[in-house]
Order: sequence, then structure tokens, then C-alpha cells
Amino acid sequence: MCECINKKIIQEVQEIMAPYKEEKENLIPILNEIQEKYGYIPKTAQIEVSKYLKIPMAEIYGVITFYSRFTLEPKGKYNISVCLGTACFVKGSQSILDRLKERLKLEEGQTSEDGKFSIDTTRCVGACGIAPVFTVNNEVYGNATVKKLDEVIDKLEKNESNI
Repeated sequence: MCECINKKIIQEVQEIMAPYKEEKENLIPILNEIQEKYGYIPKTAQIEVSKYLKIPMAEIYGVITFYSRFTLEPKGKYNISVCLGTACFVKGSQSILDRLKERLKLEEGQTSEDGKFSIDTTRCVGACGIAPVFTVNNEVYGNATVKKLDEVIDKLEKNESNI
């Protein structure tokens, strides 16, 4: 990452932290704001938070990796997440995940080299009545099938080629 990008991140993170007191209990709210801004928590941001709150980097890393909301890697423009909660799993969500991985040639937690797609799993999105489900950038697709997944990806890829 070039030095100019790091300086920009440092400045933006300092602006995010400014309203917060330098107290440990502000860690999660600060990380939430950083996650919202960047879509992930850059290492430069972690360092700034560590200095500001006087918390070791290892502790910040532990919090980030404990909560599934936080991520250390940028997500794709289209973040596709398959629910593997009980209702979805029983109704076939594993086959949807398998097809997604095959189609995009990615594993869970990975982002395509072009930055367009990323794959995640979740344990529940609260849509058990329309299981199985997958989401694209938090838009829920219920009563999902492999065919429906392929149709959605085809549409997303078509949108990209028209840009």
C-alpha cells in the first residue's frame, strides 16, 4: 500500500475516533465505523486504534477475528453470502455454496482478483421461512436453488459488462 493511501487512512481513522474518549470500551463502536467506511478493517487503521485506545494490536486482532461482522480483507463489489443455519442447511444450502465456489473459483472468505465478487457464509439471516437463502450485499434471495444462484450471478456479470 502506498504511503499516500496510508496517510489518508490515518487521517480518516483519526477523524472517526475523535468523538470517542480514549477508553477501551469504545473499541467496538470505533471498529464498527471503520468497517462501515472501508468494508474491512485495514492494518493501518488497527495500528491507529491501538495507539489511540492504548490497546495491544493482538487484542484488537482478537476482537476483529472473534466477531463475524468484522473482516481483515476487503470484500468484493458483490459480496455473496450463503446461509448455513439449520433450516437453510436442511433445505440444501450446502449445494448452493458448492455451486457458488465452483462458479466463481473462490473459497469462503476470498475475493476475486478483479474485486467484483467475494464469498461468505453465515449461520442465520432470520429468513428461515423462505430457506434456503443467500444474500448479495445483504439483499436476501429466498427459496434459493442452484439455478436461481446462477441466474443472479449471470445478471450481476451482465451488469458489469454494461458498465
